[in-house]
Parts: sequence; C-alpha cells; structure tokens
Amino acid sequence: MDRLIPTVIIVVVLLGIFTLMYRSWRKRSKRDSAIVAGYPAPTRTEKVLAVARGYYVATTPRDTPIERLFIPGLGFRARAEVIATNAGVTFDLTGSKPVFVPMSVIDVITPATWAIDRVVETDGLMLIGWQLAPVYPGVNAPAEAGRRVDSYFRIIDPDERARMVDAIRSITAGATGRADHDESEV
Repeated sequence: MDRLIPTVIIVVVLLGIFTLMYRSWRKRSKRDSAIVAGYPAPTRTEKVLAVARGYYVATTPRDTPIERLFIPGLGFRARAEVIATNAGVTFDLTGSKPVFVPMSVIDVITPATWAIDRVVETDGLMLIGWQLAPVYPGVNAPAEAGRRVDSYFRIIDPDERARMVDAIRSITAGATGRADHDESEV
C-alpha cells in the first residue's frame, strides 16, 4: 500500500506526458501535410555526378533551425541515399518515395555540426538548403510554398560527402554559403 499511491501518480504523469507528445506530433503532421515534398522529377535520365549513402536527419525551416518539419517523405529519420545529377539532387529515404530538388533552388551546401537533437563531430553533417516547391497549376497553394528549408544528412564516408558537395557546388553557382544560423551556437 505504501508504493501504490506513488506508482499511480507516476503512471498518471507519464500517461499525461505521452498524451501531450502524441497530440503535438499529430498537430505538427497535420500542419505540415500540405507542404509539397520536392519537385517533379525530370522525365529524362540525367548523368549521375555523385552518390552518397548515409542517414537523413531532419528538414527544418531556415529561420527556425530547431523546429522539425513533417514534410511527407521527409518526416522521419531514415537511411538515405543522396544522388546528385545535372538536373538536381534526389533524396532517396528508405520507406519513402524519392524527393527531387532541382539545382536551381539549392542555395546552401555546407557542413554542419548539429541539427535539432543530433550533435556530431565538427562538420559531421551535410546541410543542403533549398526552397520549397512553388504552387503548380490546379494545386491548392500551401502556405509554405517558396519557404527556404535546410535538410541535414549524416554521410559517414568523408570521401562520398566531399564528392557530393563538389558535385552540387559545380552545378549551382550560389550554393556555397552557410545557412542563416550559426553552427557554433550549440
């Protein structure tokens, strides 16, 4: 009987916390469900410039780098293959449809040390900054169209990461700068 009341209190508090977490995740997924994941893939086969395998960490808004976006196809961490071609970059996450981002909307390619709740060694992440898809004819306009976001990848092999960064920079003239937030803040 001495342990029953504290046990009940702990169980009630934990259930409350899990309920709040569930509600928050559902609210976030509902909020971000209208965001278009990537762009239409090119109809012709492009020359592959680089392939890097690793892990997808997160996609965040450029102006709030500690807020995860629940973009369909980019909502969860997963094993990933990043493929750079002349036309753009494809994020192929395990369990999701590939997301294509044309080179013309990539504006940042830089190393990063942290993303939301993931901190790694200095420059252990690859940040690809891009602009969300504009509205296409016949499609309702999501509120986020045109917003700049950052996608983070953990590419284990430094040679693959270097080849990917070089391939993207060789095609996109403006994708050389750092994102708007300072990586040393954490």
